[in-house]
Amino acid sequence: MKLLEGKTAIITGASRGIGKAIAVKYAQEGCDVAFTDLFEDDNMKATEEELKTYGVKAKGFASDASNFEDTDRVVNEIVKEFGRIDVLVNNAGITKDTLLMRMTEDQWDAVINVNLKSVFNFTKAAQRTMLKQRSGSIINLSSVVGVSGNAGQSNYSASKAGIIGFTKSIARELGSRGVRSNAIAPGFIITEMTGKIPEDARKAWEASIPLKRGGTPEEVAGVATFLASDLSSYVSGQVITVCGAMNT
Repeated sequence: MKLLEGKTAIITGASRGIGKAIAVKYAQEGCDVAFTDLFEDDNMKATEEELKTYGVKAKGFASDASNFEDTDRVVNEIVKEFGRIDVLVNNAGITKDTLLMRMTEDQWDAVINVNLKSVFNFTKAAQRTMLKQRSGSIINLSSVVGVSGNAGQSNYSASKAGIIGFTKSIARELGSRGVRSNAIAPGFIITEMTGKIPEDARKAWEASIPLKRGGTPEEVAGVATFLASDLSSYVSGQVITVCGAMNT
């Protein structure tokens, strides 16, 4: 039997990068997948079709994860369409990196709203269904910079640190109803987002990592699959770093 057979997952920001890798891995393991992104575009349609090739139900939904009302609407749509929510993966995120002395209020607000408020929005909307079911796994994508900080990323680091505090609090709140909450803190993962880093900076990053390489989205997806499955049925309130020992 596949690890996630019979389960339904919501994954935010899943048309590319880590979110897409998680969606594909979940589909391979027999999970029905509802995923969101800001726009219904070619990426969304292609992801939807790819997931369906694994014999599961899959549908993409256009949604602004940072908007409370829009999130409530889309989660209600997903519950009507899929009937249940077993797993919620809060993956939507952006960066607007710059030193604090140059950072604008808009750059701060945008990152906090997309990265942190979206986790509140989706968890609040999805918890209703999970509490009724008396089961569920919430998986929030944080970052090693949410644990250790990073110069030039005070907005991003603050948002990812906030996710860790939120994750631990929700684990305590919802545990008595069978709902688990965990965070994944990836390190240097090779994605479209990190692909914008200059080559010399990228090589310096890789040299500082004990495993001497960046990670892949699929490696993060493996941990997300563990946390979604019954293999992790007694794991809650934890932060699992996926960083090649970069942050120990």
